[in-house]
Amino acid sequence: MSYLPELTSPVFNPFESEEISPPFSDHWHAKRRVAQAIRALTDVLVTSTPPTYELNAIADELEKQANEFAACKRLYGMMEFINDGEHGTQGEVSHELNALGGWSNPLSPGLNMWLEGNKAFGTVNFGYAYEGPPGFIHGGYVAAIMDQFLGMAQIIGKKPGMTGTLTTRYRKPTPLNTDLQLEAEVTLLEGRKTLVKGEMRVGDIVTATCEGLFIRPTGGMPSRSRSTQSTPSEQK
Repeated sequence: MSYLPELTSPVFNPFESEEISPPFSDHWHAKRRVAQAIRALTDVLVTSTPPTYELNAIADELEKQANEFAACKRLYGMMEFINDGEHGTQGEVSHELNALGGWSNPLSPGLNMWLEGNKAFGTVNFGYAYEGPPGFIHGGYVAAIMDQFLGMAQIIGKKPGMTGTLTTRYRKPTPLNTDLQLEAEVTLLEGRKTLVKGEMRVGDIVTATCEGLFIRPTGGMPSRSRSTQSTPSEQK
C-alpha cells in the first residue's frame, strides 16, 4: 500500500525536479553509501559463482559486520527517526527509508520521481535481484513500483490518500537492467477519492499500465505523532 506524507512544507519537496534531492545530513549521505554497497553486494551475490569455501568466508565476515552494526543505536520505523529529531522532517526521512523510493534503503531499486506541471514522471532500473521470468522483472515488483509512483502522482490533485485499489495490466514482459520510464496523471477528483492512471515504458514500448484509486482518510493523512506500534525490543 502506497503512503506518502503530506508535502505542504516549502522547505523540502523531493519531487520538484528530476534531480535527486541531496541528503539531509552527512549521516544520511553515509547511509546512502552503505545502502548502495549492499545493493551492489546483492547483485554480485545473485550473479556470481565463487567456490563454496569463499562464500562461507564472505558469510562469516558479513555476519560479524551485521552483529557489530546491530550494537549501534537502533530506531525502528520512520516515526522513531522523525521523533528522534536528528534526521529531518517526515518528508526527508521518507525520502531515505521508503521501501521502494528510499535512497538509504537497500531494498529500493533506485526509483526517481518528479512532477512537471500536471504530470508525474519517473525512472527506475531493476537488476538481477528482481528477476521473475528469466530476463524479466518479477510482476510483483512492477505493481509495487506503480503503486509507489501513482501514490506520488496523486499529489497533483492536492488531496493525497492511501491506496484503495490498484489495477495493474501487464502488456509485455518488462526487461531487467534497462532504464524504464514512468508517466502518470490524475484523471478524477471526487470527494476523498483521487484516481490516477500511469504507465511503464521501455522507450516507446508500454510494458505495463496501472490505475490507482487513492482515498483520503477521514480527518486527513496520519499525523507525525509517535507510532503506537511496538519495537522488536518492546515485544520481547
